[in-house]
Amino acid sequence: MHDLSNWQIMIVDDEPDNVGVVKLVMEFHNAEVQTAASGLECLKLLNYNIPTLLLIDIQMPEMSGYELLSEIRKQEKWRTIPAIAVTAHTMDGDAARILAAGFDGYIPKPVNSMTLVDEIVESVNG
Repeated sequence: MHDLSNWQIMIVDDEPDNVGVVKLVMEFHNAEVQTAASGLECLKLLNYNIPTLLLIDIQMPEMSGYELLSEIRKQEKWRTIPAIAVTAHTMDGDAARILAAGFDGYIPKPVNSMTLVDEIVESVNG
């Protein structure tokens, strides 16, 4: 079992059920978890706390995960935060498009709570 006790993870997703599952799994592995219900909320929170990792939904109102990642990468202080897309975009080519957009990893929804942490660690560590 992975011990994520030194990780601070921000989950950015507008769907409370999705946030709840991922948050529960991360906290089970001892990670500190913060949530944002939108890209705009995420950007505000990043001014106060820079997490170890961002888990970002792609399809959100107001600002997509793509737009959010673009804004994050423009800022020198946030540019190196690993960002993994956790998304229902699972059609052929979606993973390649997401990775080409600059995400460090891709995890399809619905997430598998038994393999989620392994997938995250593999994405972050290469």
